[in-house]
Order: sequence, then C-alpha cells, then structure tokens
Amino acid sequence: MYFMVLEGYKRKRKFEKTKEPEGEIKKSGKKLIFVIQKHQAKKLHYDLRLEHEGVLKSWAVPKEPPIKEGEKRLAVAVEDHPIDYAKFEGTIPEAQYGAGTVEIWDKGTYEPVKWKDEEIIVDVHGKKLKGLYVLIKAKFGGSKNNWLFFKKKSE
Repeated sequence: MYFMVLEGYKRKRKFEKTKEPEGEIKKSGKKLIFVIQKHQAKKLHYDLRLEHEGVLKSWAVPKEPPIKEGEKRLAVAVEDHPIDYAKFEGTIPEAQYGAGTVEIWDKGTYEPVKWKDEEIIVDVHGKKLKGLYVLIKAKFGGSKNNWLFFKKKSE
C-alpha cells in the first residue's frame, strides 16, 4: 500500500539517470514542512509541496507564487513526491521526466488550519511566504486537477 502512494512518482523516473531521490513515505520531523521549487523545465513554473501523511502533496504553479493578498494563481495537482524531495536541487537530465533545473525558491514549516478534499488552508512560515494560504479545488478549466492558490486576507 505505501508503495502505491508514490507509484506515480516512481513510475515516471529512471533513478539510475537522475539524482532525484527515490524516497519513501515518512515524516520529516516534529513540524510539517513545505517547499516551493523553481523549475525551469520546458516552461518555467513553481512546484508547491506540502508535507501531508508522510509525502509531499504537490502542485505545479505556472506563475510565481502569490506573496500579496489578492494575487491568485492556478495550481495544478501533480503526483505526490517523497519527503526527501524537499531538499532536491539540481538538473534533471534531458530526455527524463521534468528535464531541467530545479532550485529551492522558498521553504519552511506550516500548520494546517483546514485540510479537506476540496479546500486546504495552511499557516505558512517561510522566508518569502508568510501567513495564511488557501488552495481551493477549482470548478473551472475542465480538469479535476485545477486548484486556486492565494494568500488569505488578514482578519
């Protein structure tokens, strides 16, 4: 069963050709972690990753993540990644899935405020992202993987 959670991740990669971590399901430590990786693949995008149940739940964000209230971004859910991926920086070789350069754009810890199938609210403690952030499952775009990602207004 545990392998099944990371099956999509492992199926897409040839670990003898890439330095990406093979990984396993595990906790990172006492606090939950998040990371945003700037990924220069075919198209520049940012990968948002939130630790949840021993893996990094992941979304591809086509534009720079929102720092200010009112900025909204599309976030497309992708396969779960292993916790060890939070430390990954480097170049994924040509002809490999996700080929291109990956660098950490922001990282830190977070506390979940709400985690439901269609709405996630987290209190983020990063260098660039700070405060409450929301992911809401989108009902637009025709894809079940589309989410809306934004900074929640202060109350």
